[in-house]
Amino acid sequence: MGGEGDGVAPGPLYAPFTLPGERVRLAPGGDRRELEAVLEASPERVTPPCPHFFACGGCALQHWEHSAYLAWKVERLRATLARERIETEFLPAFAAAPETRRRVALHARQGRRDVARLGFKERKSWNVVEIEVCPISDPRIVAALPALRRLAAPLFEHPKSAPTQHVTVTDTGLDVEITGVERKSGGLSGDARMQVAERAAEADLARVTLDGEMAYLARQPTVRLGPATVALPPGAFLQATPQAEQALADFAVDAAAGASRIADLFCGVGTFTFRLAQIAPVHAADGAAPAIRALTAALAGAPGLKGVAAEARDLVRRPVLAEELKKIDVAVFDPPRAGAAEQAAEIARSQVSRAIGVSCNPATFVRDARLLIDAGFRLERLLPVDQFLWSPHIELAAVFTR
Repeated sequence: MGGEGDGVAPGPLYAPFTLPGERVRLAPGGDRRELEAVLEASPERVTPPCPHFFACGGCALQHWEHSAYLAWKVERLRATLARERIETEFLPAFAAAPETRRRVALHARQGRRDVARLGFKERKSWNVVEIEVCPISDPRIVAALPALRRLAAPLFEHPKSAPTQHVTVTDTGLDVEITGVERKSGGLSGDARMQVAERAAEADLARVTLDGEMAYLARQPTVRLGPATVALPPGAFLQATPQAEQALADFAVDAAAGASRIADLFCGVGTFTFRLAQIAPVHAADGAAPAIRALTAALAGAPGLKGVAAEARDLVRRPVLAEELKKIDVAVFDPPRAGAAEQAAEIARSQVSRAIGVSCNPATFVRDARLLIDAGFRLERLLPVDQFLWSPHIELAAVFTR
């Protein structure tokens, strides 16, 4: 099985929807072929649960029995570490269940006057597969699809508009951030904005924003992060499923036990901050100023915290220096896909005794881990996290000690 979820045959040839050990017939072509028929099926082949599976580009592996699929993901992670000669204890993987994904990006294309076409991108195409069901998504998102199609219809005043609805399930309802509406011509007209607001009200959405600007607000979208209720800024990052967030937070809290002072770097709106602050005072930093403002505003209503000092700071251009980490004994870092090379180098240079890494990209995690290991840290244990169900994507949390 190749890294993107395609089966690999000698040549090599790559083919989607195939499994190890199968005999298949492939369409003519280059090294990437389409599957024409499965001649001898793997015993691990199962019926995909979604009727859109073979056309939709959102999932790659619904045809693979779950335990075999998860074992493949974990082994890929182990192999990524092995390329840097890194070994550690692997904890049992966390696996997201169907119908738990709380945020999705739905692509809209012009349809009839009052209803847009809405769905996910087709495999290897900019075309959109209109979806009626989605077995990975929270049922509240699926139930809202008809209303979201109506919400998208007024967004096509300019022919270059290709809107995307970033839909998030929050404790107060659905939060929709719309991007991709052509702005050079002046953006949406007043009439179109009025239609968006009216359709948002009909659907009882909590909020709709257009590239961060308020278009409709019925209720402030909020989420619960440990002891805190956080009011989300438009487009705020959240873990894809609440269950994976809890698993990652539990891991971080367990690994930080006994700390006297903690740094939470790339903290976002406080996914880990509030929980860690129940252990010890936390210095929280992130490059997104709106996220830091949301975190700070939530502090007043969060009981039992030892103290949080938060700052908006670009941790790539201006990482927290080793000298600034002098009183910190545990550093948590949860960077975006590009990783935390600059910040990891400062942690390596510091006197921090424990580092907890959370990563959505094993390749950049391994690069950052090597910096810490070469400075005298040991990678003690690692938790694989599969929260992007039926994709080749795997995440992780890990703890390093000196």
